Amino acid sequence: MGKRRRVAERRRTKPAVVGGVLAVVVGGVGIGAYALYGGDGAAADERTAASAASQKAKAAKTGPLSAVEVTTAAQGFLTAWQQGRLPQAAAATDDATAATALLTGFVEDAHIEKATFTPGTPAGDKVPFTVKGTVTYKGVSKPLTYTSALTVVRRAGDGEPIVRWQPSVVHPDLQAGDTLVTGESGTPPVKALDRDGGEITTAKYPSLGTVLDGLREKYGKIAGGKAGIELRVVRGKESKAKKAADKTLLELSEGTPGTVKTTLSPRLQAAAEQQVATRQRASVVVLRPSTGEILAVANSGHGFNTAFQGSLAPGSTMKVITSSLLIEKGLAGADKAHPCPKTFKYGGWEFHNDDDFEIKNGSFKASFARSCNTAFISQAPELDNSDLTRQAQQVFGLSMNNWSVGVPTFDGSVPVQSQAPMAASLIGQGGVRMNPLNMASVAATVKSGVFHQPYLVSPDVDHRTLATAQRTMSAGTLAQLRELMRYTAAYGTAAQAMSGLGPDYGAKTGSAEVDGQEKPNGWFTAYRGDLAAAGVVQAGGHGGDTAGPIVAALLRMG
Repeated sequence: MGKRRRVAERRRTKPAVVGGVLAVVVGGVGIGAYALYGGDGAAADERTAASAASQKAKAAKTGPLSAVEVTTAAQGFLTAWQQGRLPQAAAATDDATAATALLTGFVEDAHIEKATFTPGTPAGDKVPFTVKGTVTYKGVSKPLTYTSALTVVRRAGDGEPIVRWQPSVVHPDLQAGDTLVTGESGTPPVKALDRDGGEITTAKYPSLGTVLDGLREKYGKIAGGKAGIELRVVRGKESKAKKAADKTLLELSEGTPGTVKTTLSPRLQAAAEQQVATRQRASVVVLRPSTGEILAVANSGHGFNTAFQGSLAPGSTMKVITSSLLIEKGLAGADKAHPCPKTFKYGGWEFHNDDDFEIKNGSFKASFARSCNTAFISQAPELDNSDLTRQAQQVFGLSMNNWSVGVPTFDGSVPVQSQAPMAASLIGQGGVRMNPLNMASVAATVKSGVFHQPYLVSPDVDHRTLATAQRTMSAGTLAQLRELMRYTAAYGTAAQAMSGLGPDYGAKTGSAEVDGQEKPNGWFTAYRGDLAAAGVVQAGGHGGDTAGPIVAALLRMG
């Protein structure tokens, strides 16, 4: 599954002892015993207990942690862990039960021996540390090195500095309910190939680590390989609910991989990797509209596959679906007059356009191309609460959690809402959630005229059934929707990014507001010929300026 980068061991720091914390506990027990058996009766007992509680309250530490407190707590925990005093290490955290389970599993299930924990330079209440040990299983051993971090907090009650427990303390890839296990891998490794037969590796395509993990989990047992011995993260129920795949951390002995062929284009995949690398938190997907084949998927952050599993408000790119609904219901027409006021109130909310612009005596096409929010919000009173949900499901195949791509995906969510949230969903806010895979599929559906479920591995490999849509748009609706997207690519908010790519093209930009985020997420979905693509740059700003150039660069390669 690819080699993991190792971090060099740092100089060991002489650790402090956590006996001080333990002495407080022991002392407390002694006082309690004396008060119980002291011999002056109940009143004396009550006075003694009250006095002890008062002294404890006065002695409780508060305020920001000092550097000494952070260092001492961290070193005390790491020292106990390194010396195998696991109950003491767990007691130095704020969740001894959970800590005991994972710390014990570190030794008994992961089979990590002779581990050393070297703290780095603290940053406030956070302390990074390097773990170096040996994983040994049935006579096979291999060194293990990685970095993790812990956070020091004040303990409730007395304010003593302790380690805040979270699974990532043991290993940064662990989430709640996950475990570290060394043994014969339950799933044999796979050798993934691109559509031309070349091997897919993270060295060539850094974005594809999570994809390779997903391919192994899905196809390892049927691809003809043989399991090896490895240290891996075994996902718990909570992680599996998020569709996270088990992850290999260290191979002690290689198994024999089976072979899985994907639909990825090596040329487009390499270009997608280069494009997202120019932006922080960028993701992109490229599809073939006529078949649904996924030709490229890339993320600038490699720890989570936002392109396939992200759940983000898609902003105005959602107006592609909303427009198809309004046209079908006779509430809009590409060349018909359509209102675009500065603001529109619905359900107690007042909705605005960017800079409160308005289009006087304009057409629906003009409102779509300029991304006028109020042109869509103004139609909310004419719609049933479930109309947008049904349109997304029945025409675009979204929001039913039934895609079978070959690796884990989030298939979009368009919940039934009412009042202001329903209106907000018409412009891709409210409760609507999508990712680049979903929005690339939307553009592909417009281009092909019918929904083709995206897939990374041919259904012929495992005879799985791909999702289908219940119905298609009428020829008249489809023609108008294509005209809206073509006009936007030529003259609207997508024109700069799509310059020179016409005439067989279409696009839609989007900006999605996120609470607590200064800049919106920038979205862009488009098609050209038999390519469709969508991308998002989180906290990047307007989609035409951020995600647009990424998507357009890949469409040019078609």
